[in-house]
Amino acid sequence: MISLRFQPSTAGVLSASVSSAGFIKRCGSTKPVRTGRFRTIAIAASPLEICVKASITTPNKLGDCPFCQRVLLTMEEKHVPYDMKLVDLSNKPEWFLKLSPEGKVPVVKFDEKWVPDSDVITQALEDKYPEPPLATPPEKASVGSKIFSTFIGFLKSKDPEDGTEKVLLEELSTFNDYIKENGPFINGEKISAADLSLAPKLYHMKIALGHYKNWSVPDSLSFLQSYMENVFSRESFANTRAETEDVIAGWRPKVMG
Repeated sequence: MISLRFQPSTAGVLSASVSSAGFIKRCGSTKPVRTGRFRTIAIAASPLEICVKASITTPNKLGDCPFCQRVLLTMEEKHVPYDMKLVDLSNKPEWFLKLSPEGKVPVVKFDEKWVPDSDVITQALEDKYPEPPLATPPEKASVGSKIFSTFIGFLKSKDPEDGTEKVLLEELSTFNDYIKENGPFINGEKISAADLSLAPKLYHMKIALGHYKNWSVPDSLSFLQSYMENVFSRESFANTRAETEDVIAGWRPKVMG
């Protein structure tokens, strides 16, 4: 399968450079995936339409929703072409509310039906596009699942003695020990759905706590640090991450409220 990423609301046929071996050069890039002689062909694409949060700091940029990034990461890792539709969640347009009455993102169009909820969407992607497989075994699927809620608790806390930092550190330490014994990813050698769910949340944790609490992951949790560097450096993550300013702005109401 050929992987194409589309700018918001782009559709139809793209011109792309493909090697005789079938590798594609990403649109707008001057560097092909693999060196060699290239020929230019027109590729008819039917990208999946996905509505995601728009940036509140930069026009025509992806916003800071970790659940949107989870879905986009899944599409990137599975090489599924997609067409992002950026939605201003502070002023939701009528066309969006018609397809998502609750006004939530992400929503993806599968077979003429708009489907909400990142859990449901990522499972549908796994079913429709089984290669490469990303399913995490059930016994490992909940690894790290409590980190996000404990991060939010600490972020919102105004009492340094209330124990919220300790609870977060306990969850991070548990995850650090798990990766030490089972890594480099949650399911071992290959990235899986659990990593794609957790990674955006760790990204938010790093930025928000760094900005609002002057806090960072302790050096003693070196396996967690390496895990974060590993997933954050993947091309799929770089293609789908929010701007730092958006993450900071997105968490401001919870911190100031």
